[in-house]
Amino acid sequence: MSHALMAFSSLYFATLLMLLGSGLLSTYLGLYLSAREVSEIWIGVLMTGYYAGLVLGASVGHRLIARVGHIRAFVASAGIVTASVLGHALTDNVSVWLALRLLTGMAMMCQYMVLESWLNEQAESHQRGMVFASYMVVTFLGLVLGQVVFTVMPELQIEHLLFVAMCFSLCLVPVAVTKQIHPAPLHPAPLKVKLFVQRIPQALTTVAVSGLMLGAFYGMAPVFAKTEGLTTSQIGVFMAVTICAGLMAQWPAGWLSDRVDRSHLIQLNAIVLTGVALLMALDLLPGMALMVLTAIFGFLVFTLYPLAVALANDHVEPDDRVPLSAMLLVTFGLGASIGPLLSSVMMKVWGPEMLYIFMACCSMVLVFRVRAATVTGEHLVEEAPLHFMPAAGNLASSPLSAAFDPRVDEQAVADQMQDDVVEEEEAMSEAEVAAADADQDDHRPG
Repeated sequence: MSHALMAFSSLYFATLLMLLGSGLLSTYLGLYLSAREVSEIWIGVLMTGYYAGLVLGASVGHRLIARVGHIRAFVASAGIVTASVLGHALTDNVSVWLALRLLTGMAMMCQYMVLESWLNEQAESHQRGMVFASYMVVTFLGLVLGQVVFTVMPELQIEHLLFVAMCFSLCLVPVAVTKQIHPAPLHPAPLKVKLFVQRIPQALTTVAVSGLMLGAFYGMAPVFAKTEGLTTSQIGVFMAVTICAGLMAQWPAGWLSDRVDRSHLIQLNAIVLTGVALLMALDLLPGMALMVLTAIFGFLVFTLYPLAVALANDHVEPDDRVPLSAMLLVTFGLGASIGPLLSSVMMKVWGPEMLYIFMACCSMVLVFRVRAATVTGEHLVEEAPLHFMPAAGNLASSPLSAAFDPRVDEQAVADQMQDDVVEEEEAMSEAEVAAADADQDDHRPG
C-alpha cells in the first residue's frame, strides 16, 4: 500500500501545493478587501468569477490538452495562475482582479484535469479506492494548510501573494520532470441534463445547495469572522478548523451512508445544519463557542456533497456515471458561483450575520426537498447502495474524477470513451462529405 502511494507522490505533491496556494489566496483576498472597506458585494463577485472560471475551464481544458498534450497544458496553466496571482500585487482595481480570478479558475481546472487523468491511467483496479480517497485527503489538507499560513504570517502583506505564486510555480516541478507515460487523449463527457433532472432531482438539489453554501463560505466567511472581532491569525484558525472538521467527517459519514438510507441522512444533516447556522448568526457568541460551532458546521456542510454524489450514483447505471460527474460538476459550479453573490448582497444590506442566515435558508430547502418519500427507487441499480467515497466539494476536481472513482465500472468508462470517439469520427466524416458536396456545387457550370 505504501509503495503504491509513493508511486503517486509527485502528483499528490503537485495537488497539495495547488490547493495550499488556492486556499490561501481566497482567504487573503477576502480579508484584504474587507480591510480596505471594499463592498461585500465586490468580494462576492470575485469569488463568483473564480467558480465561473472553474466551470468554463472544464471545456477549455479539454481543448488545450488535446492540442498540446498533458505536460504542456499543465505548465501553461500553472504559468497563467502564477502570473494572475502576481497581477493582484500590481493593481488594486477590483475589475482587473475579477478578470484575474476568472483566468485563475479556468487554468486551475485544466490542472485538475491533467492530474486526475494521470492518476486514472496509473491506478490499477485494486488501487482505485485508495487513490481516489488519498486524492481527496490531499485536497483537504492543502486547503487547511493554506489557512494555517495566516497564523504564521498574520499581517496582510504582499508576501502572501508571493507565497501563493511560489506554490503554483513549484507545483510545476513534479509534473515537468516525471518519467511517467502521458495519459491517453481526453474526450469530453456529455451532459445528459434531461435524463439526470428526471432521475436524480433530490441529488442534484443537494449538490446545488452544497455549492451555494460552500461558495458563500469560502468567499465570505473570512469577512464574517473579521466583523466578529477575530484577528487575522484567528481567522486562519477559524477557516482551518471548519475545513479540517469537514475532512474528519468523511469517514463517519461514509460509515453511516453505507448503512442508513442516504436521503434520510441528507435530511437529518440539513435539519441540524439549519440550527447550527442560526446559532452562528447570533452576534452573542464568545470566540471559543464560535470555533466549536464552526467545527460542527464544517462537519455537516462538507458531507452534503459526497452524500449527494453517492445518492446519485445509486440511481444511475455505470455507463452514465462519467456523464453524471460532468453534470454534478456543472450543478455544483453554478451553485458555488451564485452563493457568494447572494450572500454578499444580504450581508451588505442587513449585516454580516446574514451570511449564516443565508446558510440556514439553503439548508432548509433540503429539509423539505430531500425526503425518503420522494425517492421512489425506480432506477436503483442492483449493487446499491454503492460504497461511499470522500469528496472535497469545492471543485477541486474535474469530470475526470469519475474515471478513477472505484464505483465506476472501468469497462463502462472505456465504452463511453469509445462511443465518444466514434461519434466524433462520424461527425467529422459527415462534415467532410458536406464540404465535398459544397465544393462540387461551386464548380458546376451555371
